[in-house]
Amino acid sequence: QVQLVESGGGLVQAGDSLRLSCAASGGTFSALTMGWFRQAPGNEREFVGHITWSGDTRYEDPVKGRFTISRDNAKNTAYLQLNNVKPEDTAVYYCARPRLQYAVPTTQAGYDYWGQGTQVTVSS
Repeated sequence: QVQLVESGGGLVQAGDSLRLSCAASGGTFSALTMGWFRQAPGNEREFVGHITWSGDTRYEDPVKGRFTISRDNAKNTAYLQLNNVKPEDTAVYYCARPRLQYAVPTTQAGYDYWGQGTQVTVSS
């Protein structure tokens, strides 16, 4: 059974740092791309970035240079490090993975399994 569990969210001030974790079970974690998404109130869910099974990363422009995605295959866990956070980073953050090993999705539709999300709130 595939399960993704995010943790690490909370209330922080602008300029602070925060690290989110995504613990995965089911499937061969080391062969999976792990994606991070976020959804702010009233907005659609948007892509934040991903880390492929080979360790390549990609980020959307609003978070480039501030957010870092990493993974620890021994712990079956992906991370999203948020630095210099801004009020506009306030959202529920989700991790996700595709069904197939070695797949690198290019759209949200390519992600088949999702966590329940963790809330990040940034005060100004």
